[in-house]
Amino acid sequence: MNQLSKPAEPAGRGQLRAFYEEPGVTLSSGSERAGRQARMLAAVLAGRAGAQRIVDVGCGDGSATRLVAGLDARNTVIGVDWSATALAQARARGLLVIQGGVDTAGLPLPDSCADVVIMSELIEHLVDTDAAVEEARRVLRPGGVLLLSTPNLAAWFNRGLIGLGIQPVFSEVSLRGIYGRPGHEVVGHLRLFTRRALVEFLTDRGFECELVQGAPYHDVPKPLRPLDRWLCLWPSMASILLVQARRR
Repeated sequence: MNQLSKPAEPAGRGQLRAFYEEPGVTLSSGSERAGRQARMLAAVLAGRAGAQRIVDVGCGDGSATRLVAGLDARNTVIGVDWSATALAQARARGLLVIQGGVDTAGLPLPDSCADVVIMSELIEHLVDTDAAVEEARRVLRPGGVLLLSTPNLAAWFNRGLIGLGIQPVFSEVSLRGIYGRPGHEVVGHLRLFTRRALVEFLTDRGFECELVQGAPYHDVPKPLRPLDRWLCLWPSMASILLVQARRR
């Protein structure tokens, strides 16, 4: 299909694409998130034999994907992102990448082709979360694993902020500025989950949630970081939710 014959961008999605192509928008996972993603995957791969096909959806600049690829040279690791800017950076790291999105026309991958799909802090940026998770399930083989992480709407600090009438951390009301909440960076969050909502949502989309863990948030003030790490023991209150879910 040539450029002139492509269907029109759905309302709002064109603005999102423009937002993620802006030079000031962060494309890197950050070292903490990248390491966490690699550790989650390593634990899954420890129970599997042979070469695996791993798809990292929303790979950004490829910093986390490169760690994933380094776990085992036998594995095939594919990075997917809709940002041309991000893909150019990921490709420069020597990664196999393709352009596509999970909540638009779907992943440019065949059915049941992947052993693991990674969606690391992606789902909160999507308009159509239903289509995204259904696409992840489509490309996974039966018994394949989805590794998903996302900020927790019900994080311990958000519970206090809401009680004081302050907009929760991670939530945004605009792509142009920050209003009513702590923070200094607009990142384009559209959907936020609690632990319960995320588990129910994935279960209803054909997944079995095998493991739900908590992770700390790097922007918590330094004096409160020990508390943030301790509360990871209770995922429903943790800053970040980590889910390992198997395709039924």
